[in-house]
Amino acid sequence: MALNSVKETFGTALPDDGTAVDVLIAGAGPTGLALAIDLTRRGVRTLLVERQEQLSPGARGNGMQPRTQEVYDDLGLIDAALAAGGLYPKTARWENGAIVDVTEMIERVDPTPATPYSNGLMLPQFRNLELLYERLRELGGDVLFSTELTTFDQDSTGVTARLRHADGAERTVHGAYLVATDGGRSTVRRALGVKMSGPDLEPVPVLLADVRVDGLDRDHWHRWELPTGGFAGLLPLAGTDLFQTMIAAFDTTPDTAPDTSPETVRAQLAAHTHLAAEQIREVLWSSLFRPRAGLVDSYRTGRVFLAGDAAHIHSPAGGQGLNTSVQDAYNLGWKLGQVLRHGAPDSLLDTYETERRPIAEGILDTSTRLHRSRELRRGRDLRRGRDLHQLGIGYPDSPLTHELRTDLAEGIPAAGDRAPDAPCTTADGTPARLFDAFRGPHFTLLDLGGTGVDDGALPADPALLRLVRVGGTAPDLIDTDGHIRDAYGPDAAVLLIRPDGYVAVAAPPEDATARVAEALGAYLGAGPVAAAR
Repeated sequence: MALNSVKETFGTALPDDGTAVDVLIAGAGPTGLALAIDLTRRGVRTLLVERQEQLSPGARGNGMQPRTQEVYDDLGLIDAALAAGGLYPKTARWENGAIVDVTEMIERVDPTPATPYSNGLMLPQFRNLELLYERLRELGGDVLFSTELTTFDQDSTGVTARLRHADGAERTVHGAYLVATDGGRSTVRRALGVKMSGPDLEPVPVLLADVRVDGLDRDHWHRWELPTGGFAGLLPLAGTDLFQTMIAAFDTTPDTAPDTSPETVRAQLAAHTHLAAEQIREVLWSSLFRPRAGLVDSYRTGRVFLAGDAAHIHSPAGGQGLNTSVQDAYNLGWKLGQVLRHGAPDSLLDTYETERRPIAEGILDTSTRLHRSRELRRGRDLRRGRDLHQLGIGYPDSPLTHELRTDLAEGIPAAGDRAPDAPCTTADGTPARLFDAFRGPHFTLLDLGGTGVDDGALPADPALLRLVRVGGTAPDLIDTDGHIRDAYGPDAAVLLIRPDGYVAVAAPPEDATARVAEALGAYLGAGPVAAAR
């Protein structure tokens, strides 16, 4: 097949020569799209293929935790996400056709200077995907829809994959690396022979649907307890006129599970709530969900990586799965960028599993515990708080983490911790935030005190590293109201902030330049550290 006809069949998302890319991504869900965005903004040639003809429909997972909102801030998506989403409403419990109590299921937390995104954001997954896709296209990327990765082989030079279009057309593409983001039933994972294991969850099917309803207010998350166990719920989806339906009837077995036709959705809602079938005006999407839990033995096999649901699957209890998946992409993206654009050793990519697998293991335990709780089964006492926000996730034990200070006071961010935000000003008094300095694919060298770094020893390369002095004789930022001091402590220090917003190296100012240069040169293969004022 000639190149022009290939491009017409497979779309403009193919590389210019039609055969070679840096990274091939299989699966355009939240994980694949987030990874494609991060790689594309780094100038990494990326091909994202999706076997479906369009983005997946359905609200599905619609909770975005505060840490993921910080990721979206960095990727240039947060304003659109906040505009499209909203906070979760209070929960109204119904009995005999009347609301009997109202509770705050999702705890509200006031934002602080260090944590500007402090509450879970409700954003229907179909809208989330649309925003991710729009951002990818803004950056010049795209998705190759109706295209399935059928087989692949790998060698020391990369991965050769066979792609098949919906009309039967086939072609071969070579990538330096392949990332599988193709879901819990990952084709790539099965081809690799990587095992996934985890706790057994009660195999009770849950009916999900997106519906339009008459006669129900949009100020509450409506819930009905079922006499045989379980619950029915109707959640008004922010930014839409839809409700998300969830019916978990624990007297239902997989063999007797209902189908997902609009008629059945209406009948199930009429049977388990006070609503009449005719009040379910429209059923736009429906699916039968069977909770599963599992974690793969390995995140990497040669030049192939597993991310998102391809690597771990969770009960939806606690709203952790999508968030963990997007953060997989965020962790892997900058490392692939370092290897492919800045000469870092391939061994840097091993730290993806070192850092992310323990996180997934802990979150799997949390979501499984919540799923199994009696409160979940009865639909009571479901209050969810800041312990699920993922702001406390860090990498203190990572080989990339170097804490060189001693006698660190309690509460001061250490190497491996998330780097907090803080309002401040530029040298001319313009309002700014630390997140403004961190935003982008670069590392940030944060000189707290403004005297700890000899920039003459650091050749300029702002694509890799940017130096930001706070205070001193030639400041880039001024801690006008003391928020940086509150967040990072009163002592002068130099912190190397990773592209994913974690402290990689923390050093006292007296030897910071040499120690940071040593760290970057050693584990990123960057040679001389690059910095720019």
